[in-house]
Amino acid sequence: MKIIKKILFIVLGCIALSLLVALFMPNNYAVEREIIINQPKDTVFNYLKFLKNQDEFSVWSKKDPDMKKSFSGTDGTIGAIAAWESQNEQVGKGEQEIKQIIEGERIDFELRFKIPFEANDNAYFTTEKITPNSTKVKWGFNGKMPYPMNLMLPIMNMDKMLGKDLQKGLENLKVILEK
Repeated sequence: MKIIKKILFIVLGCIALSLLVALFMPNNYAVEREIIINQPKDTVFNYLKFLKNQDEFSVWSKKDPDMKKSFSGTDGTIGAIAAWESQNEQVGKGEQEIKQIIEGERIDFELRFKIPFEANDNAYFTTEKITPNSTKVKWGFNGKMPYPMNLMLPIMNMDKMLGKDLQKGLENLKVILEK
């Protein structure tokens, strides 16, 4: 009986220590990738602002060709929404809304994930003229992991996990726009 009590106290102590550590850990994460595309900035920006175009380069859109997609609002403008629903757990269910457009410079999105988890995060594209015929595109993602789940942030390595998908999407974008 003493051994069981000691084990129980050790387990409870570990749980309490973990919860205490989680109080002092960050709960925000940010991931950003960039690429140079050999096209004028206006061409690149005008392609990026349309939600429907993301189906052509985003790796998440390609994970389930049978995913149900719907669009509302005027694509390429503030308030436009692209919704998706998939049986594939890597895709799940959610929607993306254009929240802000700084013409020629930046597009901000709100991502509302519903399945397999609920979360509201933010994403963005920025474009920067490098030369008259080349543009730097940045694709970023900002999210929050609530307490005590934030304890998993160092283990999950969001930069590595999301970063590879953002980079692959940018590489796909480059191929499409440089045709």
